[in-house]
Amino acid sequence: MTSHYKLRRWQRGDEASLVKYANNYDIWRNVRDGFPHPYTWENAHEWIKICEREETATVLAIEINGEAVGGVGIVPQKDIYRKNAEIGYWLGEPFWGRGIMTAAVVEMCAYAFAHFDIQRLYAGVFEYNIASMHVLKKAGFEQTSVFKKWLFKEGKFWDNHWFVKERTK
Repeated sequence: MTSHYKLRRWQRGDEASLVKYANNYDIWRNVRDGFPHPYTWENAHEWIKICEREETATVLAIEINGEAVGGVGIVPQKDIYRKNAEIGYWLGEPFWGRGIMTAAVVEMCAYAFAHFDIQRLYAGVFEYNIASMHVLKKAGFEQTSVFKKWLFKEGKFWDNHWFVKERTK
């Protein structure tokens, strides 16, 4: 059951909902350490300023009922990796299990392939984040490898499950 959502740019006025949904330990433990915890109003304000400077958006808000409840984005790579982009995402806990994240990832993949000169998207997932692995598989990603004890979070090493989606001709 996918709730109605839309992807849009982050904007001023999203700070309160960003803090409300991003300030969650269970989200933080599944993302990079650059995603702060606790997530403060200042973090939200700075994030929105960064997003406003982008000419072509690489990170979009997931909006439900007029409220930004999560995000999905890509990081285009450079140098010899320039035909690749990493995809990352998070969603406020009250919206988990509704198919929203899978739909948003599918939509972001189409957006990324349409707006960026890339051949593939990839994502690394913590070994314990089974829900994220399901999102990627349902969005057409293939698991290509597992990097043993590759990620370091909360004082421990974790396996990194690697997923790839190729551009279709």
